[in-house]
Amino acid sequence: MKQKNTGTLWSAVGLLAAFAIWTALLSFVDVRAIGPGDSSVGFAAVNGFFHRLTGVHMVLYHITDWLGLVPVAFAMGFAILGLAQWIKRKQIRKVDPSILILGGFYLLVLAFYLLFEQVVINYRPVYINGYLEVSYPSSTTMLVLTVMPTAVMQLRRRIQNPVWRKWVTFCIAAFVVFMVAGRLISGVHWFSDIVGGALLSAGLVMLYRFACNSPFSVV
Repeated sequence: MKQKNTGTLWSAVGLLAAFAIWTALLSFVDVRAIGPGDSSVGFAAVNGFFHRLTGVHMVLYHITDWLGLVPVAFAMGFAILGLAQWIKRKQIRKVDPSILILGGFYLLVLAFYLLFEQVVINYRPVYINGYLEVSYPSSTTMLVLTVMPTAVMQLRRRIQNPVWRKWVTFCIAAFVVFMVAGRLISGVHWFSDIVGGALLSAGLVMLYRFACNSPFSVV
């Protein structure tokens, strides 16, 4: 178990390092003004190709935007669960360790979101309501790929019926695939935004798994 958890930690470090390298390369490699208002983006050839290939589908953008409330609802649900345990058990240290770790995980995800609202790597390939918004990494992709996998880890432990457990896992996986693919195909993000969001999310989720498999907590 200890060796496996060490492997999980190294996977987290590797994925986060890959995200850092990807971000650095995006800032310097093939940076050209191919976006609206002559905004620049790295990997211009690849990003431009994918954007022309997919086009822009605002209906799909709005659908995935509204469905972004689903992971928010999951996060709020676990927050309420933690609060209920705290109230019932009188002490915060008696709340399930995995729930406490999950709360810290959510704060870490939020910190990365706020960081990249300030550190602008590139802007969207389209205007949204007349504004050119920050685009990297895809916040919706990051939200879905952090909240939903960690929700599966929590629910697989808490759902006793194996059939229901499999169905819930399948439905969440299908939702994640639809959201990430939908966000890419909608054309409101560059291809590199989706990749960056996926790398960062995967690294953070592996870090969460490592923390939950530590001697102090088990999911």
